[in-house]
Amino acid sequence: MTVNHTPIYQQVADWLENEILTGHYQAHARVPSQYQLAELFTINPATAGKGLTLLLEQNILYKKRGLGMFVVEDAQQRLQYKRQHVTLTELAQALITEARRVELTDEALIQLIKTLQEEGARD
Repeated sequence: MTVNHTPIYQQVADWLENEILTGHYQAHARVPSQYQLAELFTINPATAGKGLTLLLEQNILYKKRGLGMFVVEDAQQRLQYKRQHVTLTELAQALITEARRVELTDEALIQLIKTLQEEGARD
C-alpha cells in the first residue's frame, strides 16, 4: 500500500483540477460545494473548503454569493499550461541532474537536445 503525503485539501483541489481538465466541469459550471466534497471524500467540510479556496486564490474558480463556486472561463487552458510547465520542469531538472552525474558538459547536453529535436522534426 502506498501512502499519499499530499495534504487532503490539496488532493481535493487536484481532483477538481482533473475534473476541469477532462471537461467534466466546463467554463461557468458550478462545482460541488464544500459540504458535497466533504461527503464525497469523507473529510471535514473545512478541509474541503480549503481545497476550494486554493482554486479560488489561483483564479481557477470564482464565487457567486449565495450560489456557490464556478469554473472561470479559461480554467481548462490555464490548467493545461500549468501541468505542462510543471511536467517539463521536472523532466528538465531530472535530465540536468543525470547529465551532471555522468559528467556531461552543459554544451554537450545542449547539443544532444538540439540533435534530438532535429531528429524529431524529421519524423
